[in-house]
Amino acid sequence: MANSIRFFLNGQKQDVAVRPDTTVLEWLRSGPRLTGTKEGCAEGDCGACSVLLGDAGDGEIRYHAANSCIMTMGQIDGRALVTVEGLKGETLHPVQAAMAENGSSQCGFCTPGIVISLAGLAANDAAADDHAIHDALAGNLCRCTGYRPIVEAARKVVGEGGAAIPGPAVAALAALEPAAEIATSGAVFHQPQMLDDLLKLRRDRPGAVLLAGGTDLGVALADFHGDWNEVISTAHVRELRSIEETPTHLGFGAAVTWEEVLARVAPFYPSFATLIRRFGSTQIRSMGTIGGNIGTASPIGDGPPALIALGVEIELASSGDRRTMPLEDFFLDYRKTEMKPDEVIASIRIPKPAVGQEFRVYKISKRYDQDISTVCGAFSIVREGGIVRSARIAFGGMAAIPKRVPEAETALVGKSLDEDAARACAAAIRNALSPLSDWRGSAQYRLTVAANLAERFRRDLSGETVEVMAL
Repeated sequence: MANSIRFFLNGQKQDVAVRPDTTVLEWLRSGPRLTGTKEGCAEGDCGACSVLLGDAGDGEIRYHAANSCIMTMGQIDGRALVTVEGLKGETLHPVQAAMAENGSSQCGFCTPGIVISLAGLAANDAAADDHAIHDALAGNLCRCTGYRPIVEAARKVVGEGGAAIPGPAVAALAALEPAAEIATSGAVFHQPQMLDDLLKLRRDRPGAVLLAGGTDLGVALADFHGDWNEVISTAHVRELRSIEETPTHLGFGAAVTWEEVLARVAPFYPSFATLIRRFGSTQIRSMGTIGGNIGTASPIGDGPPALIALGVEIELASSGDRRTMPLEDFFLDYRKTEMKPDEVIASIRIPKPAVGQEFRVYKISKRYDQDISTVCGAFSIVREGGIVRSARIAFGGMAAIPKRVPEAETALVGKSLDEDAARACAAAIRNALSPLSDWRGSAQYRLTVAANLAERFRRDLSGETVEVMAL
């Protein structure tokens, strides 16, 4: 058992006795007083709190941007942390220099987070195009300068070959293994490395917080400043971090991050990849996990509708049992699931596309990037000779749970995907769903939009799609 958290901060090894449920942002500003890292929204949306996290593997340290406002100190144990102050050595980091030279900052509040995001991009993608630059900036808000001079600064750095992140030696970081348990100031942070150990902790400590990426739970921690006296982290469980590919499926352990999922699913399901980029910025995708997204059971979570339409199965594990079920059977009612108190989500299996399969997922929101869905609709069909032989349709934001719509599927099966079939599908959607009204949209608006997505799907497959940024 350790009584402190060990990590590298801006290249220097740290051994810090602090409650592991303290947010990284709070510690940075009150401990070492590295105040370049700001608090804006305290929800992981604005990017002012962005830092770089580094992990050693395959002979290198891979850095990615993350939101320090919703990340706990326990989560950085055994890792490298770089703040905007740590980017500057004897000279400015190339991103800092380019931002200054190009007039890319005014008030400066958002600038440190933007610099961090672009430094992460420049280190990982020396050939980044404008699409990659915009993707890297999607989790950073700037209300002063506008993004044109910021993007120009990014182009300059990338065009000159990118830039490395200053930090510890690879061997030094690799030797700093996460502690199995950290206990300090009345709080305990468990970090099991094997599934059996995780399941025993889950059984014996039912009151502990089960923490995956923390991009949902961390918001409540930051907003309400509550305490997590006991946490069980899934981040280092080997079985939950596994990725497998077979001729028919992609398999992901529940602790695989959305950034890792994105890289694997993009070649098979480009529409799903677009959705992943939209519902999570680089900062969120690098922390949030596919299992955590499912386990929160949010009716407006964007992952489940797409996964249900793809026919995903999940495995639940406890210390005495393993069971597999279709994802649509996992959700019972608002925030209620099939998962028992001593169980965890162990793995997720995504089928690869079948011959003749077409898949699209549509997110309707007030803002294009990183916004809560008003409606999320996913459509998957298999056609043979122009006739729909099978269909799976699911929605988020339209019920208390992510919901499959068998009636809408029946309206398409056995027909060509023409206007009449799309109309029948739309009518079935309207009849089957009963959404609520809230600030994102009225029930009638949601029903109209959801039904219209059947026609959008038809037009999409016929080649008539117009790029829609946000509705």
